[in-house]
Amino acid sequence: MGSNLSNKILPKVVVVGRPNVGKSTLFNRFLRERKAITDPTPGVTRDPIESQCIIGNRQVLLIDTGGFKLERDDEFDELVSLKSIEMIGQADLILFLMDVNEITPEDEAFIELLRKYEEKVLVVANKVDTIEKENDIWNIYSYGFTSVIGISAEHNRNIYELEDAIISRLEFVNIEGRLLPDNPDIKITILGKPNAGKSTLSNALTKSANSIVSEIAGTTRDVVQGRFEYDNYEIQILDTAGIRRKSKVVEDVEYYSVNRAIKSIEDSDIVYLLIDVEEGLTDQDKKIASQIIKHGKGVILVLNKWDLMKELGNDFNAVKDRVQFLFPILSFAPILNISALKKRGFRELLQTTIEIHKELEKRVETNQLNEALVEWQDFNPPPKVGGKNIKCRYLTQVSVAPLKFVMFVNKATNFPEFYQRYILNQIRKEFGFKNVPITLDIKES
Repeated sequence: MGSNLSNKILPKVVVVGRPNVGKSTLFNRFLRERKAITDPTPGVTRDPIESQCIIGNRQVLLIDTGGFKLERDDEFDELVSLKSIEMIGQADLILFLMDVNEITPEDEAFIELLRKYEEKVLVVANKVDTIEKENDIWNIYSYGFTSVIGISAEHNRNIYELEDAIISRLEFVNIEGRLLPDNPDIKITILGKPNAGKSTLSNALTKSANSIVSEIAGTTRDVVQGRFEYDNYEIQILDTAGIRRKSKVVEDVEYYSVNRAIKSIEDSDIVYLLIDVEEGLTDQDKKIASQIIKHGKGVILVLNKWDLMKELGNDFNAVKDRVQFLFPILSFAPILNISALKKRGFRELLQTTIEIHKELEKRVETNQLNEALVEWQDFNPPPKVGGKNIKCRYLTQVSVAPLKFVMFVNKATNFPEFYQRYILNQIRKEFGFKNVPITLDIKES
């Protein structure tokens, strides 16, 4: 199944602390982009989010974690806190973030938890927004720390000093020349309704527990990344927030999550549209499908939890026919069944992923297209429009991933849609674009 490349090569710098001390703000500051969702609501970050990042001219793997809570109101709080503790154990360096304005019992509990990792903890006092605030850093020293760095992640104060401190504490022996490529060969986004099994699939493919898995819908908020290798391809997985109807999106944080999930379509090559076979298809799945087509991405319709259907004796072909009937817009897309929980159907899923990737990158020479265009018109001549003969003069491919073709004709106005579909289908059939979306623009010459 390929190894988890979640970066044992690069030193891991893990940002930890209680909710709302500014972990995601600092994470975004280092990345110089808004990758983690930041919001005044405590506990916005749930899953650890990781990204390769340049700190002090050295490459590290930076990981943002959910807030550690002492009083855990529900299953989420428990899962998030346990995940933060798990990431601490894996870290090469722990950035323990505290709010200079307030030290709480949660901070104190976290300090005790970090005692055994003392040699790899770097204490950071955040929200030191002014020079006057620097005096308050001494309150943190009273907990026995030998050094504390005061910063303001929001206002970029002392960030360079913090970067220097991070680099001085990390071991970079034998790292040069073994870095993971910045751009993986294939980027996959997993989309679908809440609780369709996206995080379970992401974790199973990457052989990790990067995404928190819970039966409560809406666990994932940020886009969580993982990497793995399959058949000599470096593959990146983006696990996204479940997309539900706009009328159901009441929380600001969820609004950002859903927008980010939709934006992840643009950042990917192929989308796994995960469908919970117990629930079946919804209008929301169709809306996601139209976004995928709009961006010209490869897509696989993945029927998850198929092990439950098998027990009921359901016939895959019957379900497949129903999906194709309800999804005419995705008539080209492969439909596969898997069980993310039981890790079944992954080989076929990944083989199909590679086939789609090859199709998306395929380029056809213009002379081949035009030789074929002559034959297609001889076999099925274009109709007349307004009493005038239509002539398809020239066909060329203008881009790969997304796949776009342009056909120049003598009369573009009211060009018959059925004939445009005919040419499109011929391109698919003759040049091997059976599993991917392609567009054909008509221009007048």
